[in-house]
Amino acid sequence: MSIEQARLFIERMKLDATFRERVMAIEDVAERIAFIKSVGFDCNLQDINEVSFELSDEDLDTAAGGGDNECPNLNISFN
Repeated sequence: MSIEQARLFIERMKLDATFRERVMAIEDVAERIAFIKSVGFDCNLQDINEVSFELSDEDLDTAAGGGDNECPNLNISFN
């Protein structure tokens, strides 16, 4: 379940610029994770890191030159 929540979080980060800015404005990792949980995503740092390394078929096509857009770089490092 938490991996699925992490996927939903990553998807929202991709689609919602305002949300992404709010998350990234929080500098402390523990506070950032606490915020993510407070808005309803039941996942932890490990889940997010694991999911952030997964690429969809569309992302793989784009990375291989098969798409018109660049892969989204969310820069959501929690380290």
